[in-house]
Amino acid sequence: MLRLQDISKRYRTGELVQRALDGVSLSLRDSEFVSVLGPSGSGKTTLLNIIGGLDRYDSGDLVINGVSTKEYRDRDWDTYRNHTIGFVFQSYNLIPHQTVLSNVELALTIGGISRAERKRRAKAALAEVGLAGQEHKRPNQMSGGQMQRVAIARALVNDPDILLADEPTGALDSETSVQVMELLKKVAEKRLVVMVTHNSELAEAYSTRIVKLRDGRIVDDSDPYESEEPGEAKPETNRKKARMSFFTSLALSAQNLRTKKGRTILTAFAGSIGIIGIALILSLSTGVNRYIEDIQRDTMSSYPITISAETIDLSSIMNTRGARMGGRGEGEGEDEKPTKVTVDLSDLKTREAITSSFTENDLTAFKKYLDNPESEIRKYVGENGIIYTYDVKFDVYARADDGALVNTAADIEDVEGTGTTGFGGMIRNMSAMRNMFISSVSSSNNFTELMPGADGAAVSRVVTDNYELLYGAWPESYDEVILVVDSAGRLTPETLYQLGFITAEEYKRVSDAVQAGEEAEEIGLEYDDLCGRSFWLIPACDRYRENEDGVFSYIGDSVTEEDALLENAVELRISGVVRPTDSTSNVSISAAVGYTSMLTDHIVSRTNESAVVKAQEADREMNVLSGMRFEAPNDEQKAEDAISYIRTLGVSDKATLYTLILFYQAQNAETAESTPEPTAAPTALPTELPGYPGGGGYPGGGFSGGGGFSGGADSETMMAAMLDRWIENSPDDEILISIYERYVAGSTYEDNMKSFGKVSYDAPSSISIYTDSFEDKDAIADCITRYNDTVDSETRITYTDYVALITGSITRIINVISYVLIAFVAVSLVVSCIMIGIITHISVLERTKEIGILRALGASKRNISQVFNAETVIIGLFSGVLGVTISALLTIPINAIIRALTDSVDIGAVLPAASAVVLIAISVVITVIGGLIPARKAAKKDPVIALRTE
Repeated sequence: MLRLQDISKRYRTGELVQRALDGVSLSLRDSEFVSVLGPSGSGKTTLLNIIGGLDRYDSGDLVINGVSTKEYRDRDWDTYRNHTIGFVFQSYNLIPHQTVLSNVELALTIGGISRAERKRRAKAALAEVGLAGQEHKRPNQMSGGQMQRVAIARALVNDPDILLADEPTGALDSETSVQVMELLKKVAEKRLVVMVTHNSELAEAYSTRIVKLRDGRIVDDSDPYESEEPGEAKPETNRKKARMSFFTSLALSAQNLRTKKGRTILTAFAGSIGIIGIALILSLSTGVNRYIEDIQRDTMSSYPITISAETIDLSSIMNTRGARMGGRGEGEGEDEKPTKVTVDLSDLKTREAITSSFTENDLTAFKKYLDNPESEIRKYVGENGIIYTYDVKFDVYARADDGALVNTAADIEDVEGTGTTGFGGMIRNMSAMRNMFISSVSSSNNFTELMPGADGAAVSRVVTDNYELLYGAWPESYDEVILVVDSAGRLTPETLYQLGFITAEEYKRVSDAVQAGEEAEEIGLEYDDLCGRSFWLIPACDRYRENEDGVFSYIGDSVTEEDALLENAVELRISGVVRPTDSTSNVSISAAVGYTSMLTDHIVSRTNESAVVKAQEADREMNVLSGMRFEAPNDEQKAEDAISYIRTLGVSDKATLYTLILFYQAQNAETAESTPEPTAAPTALPTELPGYPGGGGYPGGGFSGGGGFSGGADSETMMAAMLDRWIENSPDDEILISIYERYVAGSTYEDNMKSFGKVSYDAPSSISIYTDSFEDKDAIADCITRYNDTVDSETRITYTDYVALITGSITRIINVISYVLIAFVAVSLVVSCIMIGIITHISVLERTKEIGILRALGASKRNISQVFNAETVIIGLFSGVLGVTISALLTIPINAIIRALTDSVDIGAVLPAASAVVLIAISVVITVIGGLIPARKAAKKDPVIALRTE
């Protein structure tokens, strides 16, 4: 039972107030056919809309089955319309882009009925109104009467308690109107039917009750009905709430978009432009980064993880430098104007950071860890294994065609016509004389050790695979070396001279021709002439000879010892000539001549058996190079050791030292005369002489074997004799101690052994760990990290992965560029968002009547918003898929262009699947955001006004 109690409704338009209903009270039976008659403007449609819950009354009460609706909320009205009310409109109000079956299903869809049940009930409703078999027609394919029958079927499909018909015959001819009225009369047998009409004849012929309205009031009721008083004002709760799933909203929107295919495709394409731009940038960035990763993997065999005994944490230095360059100094304000000059400590801090970055690795302990078969790191080591490098000390000499002896590590700047060759010509100052005993004898710059192979092979397969043998054979014994030329078979003139392949005169002619801009003479050396050539390697230990008193002397610079040193040298022979292959991506031989690890073992063994090494090992406290202790216990002993040291000097060195002492005493005398009170004299000799009457300082600055004195040998002899007499006449202890501290002290047992070339197999100078894949390299890095966690800070391993450092920097640069480009392209996404908002707003305007229909069928505001959000989701999904597809197709010509420009098939644009999915998701999010405001406005539309929209 439905009861209207004193219902009033007013419409306000500015200051104009129109009274549509004025205190209408009407009780309706559960089953009757009520026709509401009255002239236009009498309030008939308003009454119908209030009964149907489309419009709200201003005052009074609408009571449904004894329950007041005063406190109904929006969702209660939605449920009421969906389950209790069925609407039949004059203009049919069918949704044109849906089939007849879909139109009838709509009320059930909003009610949350399952798909199968919806179809069954909709077909049954269509059969009931005489439209069986026409379910798949569109509304525009049917006559007016048929469309009205569809509207009635839609109104009845949810089995409502009340059917409301607003001028159901107004657009029909007489015959069709009678058919519709017969149908409504049949419906009224089981439920309440309220019809608004202007046709009094049809009303009187078919209605069981006629109510007449005029000026918003009931003026006549043919069969009034009085009911009991309404109950408590509480909402009805026994009805299932109306709801529409998101998939249903998607289906409704998809059907609407299919009717506008052209506009939908253009909208999706416009929205995909930003996605295409970002996708192409990501494709290029990903392709380049993958190429870099491939390079990293390819270089694993040539650039292993290398850990040196002394290393520098290059990563921390770069971070420090980056922090320094990235912003202002400490204490600097952004907008503060400086008022005074202050101290910038950043450079000092950077230098301190660099200094503190130098670390020493305990490779002895780490080698034990690596050699342990149980160490986890061993399962990641590649085919080439772990290579231990030892710092063997030697020089290599060659004979040029003119008979000159050339040090293969000779400084090319010393070549002056005949060059500085052989063992002579070394110029040393006073400090260098002490360092002569402890300095490392560098290996030749033109010689490098070849990577050893697996299972005892002399040369690794990595080397032989990357180098083509032009002539001869690879080394197979310790005294064989390989000559390495570039891909065109060339060596630099400097290298040719240093290896003795050309004379100093030939080198000078080539150099002079180049400097003069002239054509240099062509130099061609046959492979068979080079193979078999010899070099002479002299280990560091061979440069020391034992004297009669048991003290060892350094003879490395003695011309008179040249023949003896060469006679005992290790003769090396060139066994073949190689060059990098065309496919070589990483050159693993860094010098012109490569030797095997067997030569390293030979040098180590020879050094360990040498007289100087054994003598020093026999007495760790006494320096075998001076016959003195490494560290004097007191000043008295220091003075005695200084005298002993002076007596071992030659004539020239004594003369130079005597001159320094004179200068020292003269300086003290000048200080005493210019100072009113005596002051303490300096306790150290000067490192360099500021001047001398013979010229502006000493050529070479000290001990020079004849340099530094213009008076010749007689002057040197006289000064040396004066120094000997000075020693005999109780010399000043302060000067002697100063000489000791400056030129004698500082040498240690370890320094001497290092200068002798002593090497321990337990203490490599570096360790190279080779892997077969980039992933294994990362795993080894993790193993080293875990190793560091198990040892104390003094024995932790520090190293720099140069390949990762360099390629990582490149990758970061590429990523930064990509992010910047994406930021620019993202502007188009904003434009797309605005465009989608406009398109959705247009769609809302076009579908306003559809909004009213959905609301009349019980759809909530949220359902309406959901329908338009679903439409934007479809457009966004279509845009994303379209953008990703177009981008994937564009990578084909882009890759062709890249390969044509770079002559490489290894680099190309590629869009990762994960990135494609993310871009599609971004497209959906952007379009949904763009459509939120129009969708919200659609939800707020008044359903009554929406139904009147054409």
